[in-house]
Amino acid sequence: MSTILENAHTIIKASANRLGIDQHTLEQLLAPDLVAHVRLPVKLADGTTKTFDGYRAQHSNIRGPYKGGLRFHPSVSAEEVTGLATLMSIKNAVVDIPMGGGKGGISVDPKKLSVNELEALSRQFARKLAPIIGPERDVPAPDVNTNAEIIDWMLHEYEEHTNTSAPATFTGKSISKGGSKGREDATGRGGVIVSEQIVNSLGLKKPSVIIQGAGNVGAWYGKVANDLGWKVTAISDSSATVRNERGLDMNEIMKFKANKGRLKDFTDAETLSSQALIGMEADILVLGALENAITNENADSVKARLIVEMANGPITDEAYKKLVANNTVIIPDVLANAGGVVVSYFEWLQNRLGENWSHKDVKEKLTKQLLSATTAVQEYAKKQNISLKDAAFDLAIKRLTD
Repeated sequence: MSTILENAHTIIKASANRLGIDQHTLEQLLAPDLVAHVRLPVKLADGTTKTFDGYRAQHSNIRGPYKGGLRFHPSVSAEEVTGLATLMSIKNAVVDIPMGGGKGGISVDPKKLSVNELEALSRQFARKLAPIIGPERDVPAPDVNTNAEIIDWMLHEYEEHTNTSAPATFTGKSISKGGSKGREDATGRGGVIVSEQIVNSLGLKKPSVIIQGAGNVGAWYGKVANDLGWKVTAISDSSATVRNERGLDMNEIMKFKANKGRLKDFTDAETLSSQALIGMEADILVLGALENAITNENADSVKARLIVEMANGPITDEAYKKLVANNTVIIPDVLANAGGVVVSYFEWLQNRLGENWSHKDVKEKLTKQLLSATTAVQEYAKKQNISLKDAAFDLAIKRLTD
């Protein structure tokens, strides 16, 4: 199966071909500005020292400072973060915010570290990154297995190390450290904002929704969809799918998951295997879990009319072609899950301006930003007679190369 970097390059090359972009410009677009690799020795509780590999890829700052998350996961590599940084450049251009693309992380299983070890690792990473990050240069944020607490440690270490007060160096901070209201629900809420506009254009009334992934993104998507009067009939995590054709109460699901519950133990609905969700009947299928969730093998089982890519790269290239041929409408990840980075940009902006926006203000600004981006993608797709994904990439690449 292709890597994230190979997939990103394939999509960009196809877009460049449609746009008639010359080879030199294409090569500049594909090449990252910088990929940093740092070694992070940490003294463990048992007295031994273990060295971890950390990475930060800076893809393009043509439109503004590099922007993108830091993930702590055993799979993190230079190639992975370069691919993700490339896609961040695209995503930020699609939603038209003045930020470039960055991504980074540490190759580590954080569950195997104590809180003290995790803090020591996070602080050392911030120290090593200090020469190449900053409010006007590169603004990291949380990603897989990182959170506000880890970002707070990193900001504190960065400020101590550089002897500055620079809260805009990181986003995704806790509210007390300069974080933005509305950040927790931003990605899920953003997905619904984009989906609602596409749903209206398809003439769907009060659609039924099934959601793969009951983490922060999937759960908030379901809750905001419920608030609109949409019916969430099934949701899955890695342990099971729960289904109720009359509709699930997403507040109950969120409460259950917040207590570290696994859906196989949820008693107020029918329980099925986690794999069962993809082929269920529904108007909307939300993919909010892992990459490559729909492949050539299970693409034919999809019955939903609309797929929303809330995870990064949840559909393989082969499956994508098959679904498009079957007239399935797919909202691409670079648009669907961009709510998080838009509110990260708002946090950066608030820190730079010394302001503190209300949750209501953040929601209104997020809605305006995403509806504008969605309209542009829809109109371009219709005009060129291409998919929403191709339209999103074409618009982004035009903005990156103009």
